[in-house]
Amino acid sequence: MNIILLGPPGAGKGTQAEILVEGRGMVQLSTGDMLRAARTSGTEMGDLVAGVMDRGELVTDEIVIGLIREQLEKGGSGFIFDGFPRTLAQADALANLLDEVGQSLDHVIAMEVNDEALVGRIVNRAKQAAAAGQPVRADDNEESLKIRLMEYYKKTSPLLGYYHAKGQLRWVPGLGEIDEVAAAIAGVLDA
Repeated sequence: MNIILLGPPGAGKGTQAEILVEGRGMVQLSTGDMLRAARTSGTEMGDLVAGVMDRGELVTDEIVIGLIREQLEKGGSGFIFDGFPRTLAQADALANLLDEVGQSLDHVIAMEVNDEALVGRIVNRAKQAAAAGQPVRADDNEESLKIRLMEYYKKTSPLLGYYHAKGQLRWVPGLGEIDEVAAAIAGVLDA
């Protein structure tokens, strides 16, 4: 089973992906993690990624699709796409790639959140980290989060319509307790 987790920054996509990895043996394909791993892999693709990143350029969709292809060809018991796709062009490229390798996209799960509650959650997370002497993410503050939310909605809202039109979009409440959100996601996957 292959799924996409959509949701704004701080919605808990990473936490829910970890639960799916542990509970269902799925493989989380995080674009950022794949790029960091490729950069040091010594493969032809890795050298390409390192060169682009060293020049300070943005990694192209073609490179990201190439990295995803490598992972899909390794196999696994289902993939969680995290941080990809972010645009309609990337959604089309992912659909084409899955078709080429004989796989499908089974569900697109959108984590529904209230922006004000989300801002409160992130600001609280930063306060708790600071109080515990742990590093605080530089972008875990109200102003940064509002900018990140605006970027997310500008880029991702077209994806919601795209996947809704394909009949693949499912909404789950994203601001409950971790186990409540996990149960809602499991309900979608097991339906």
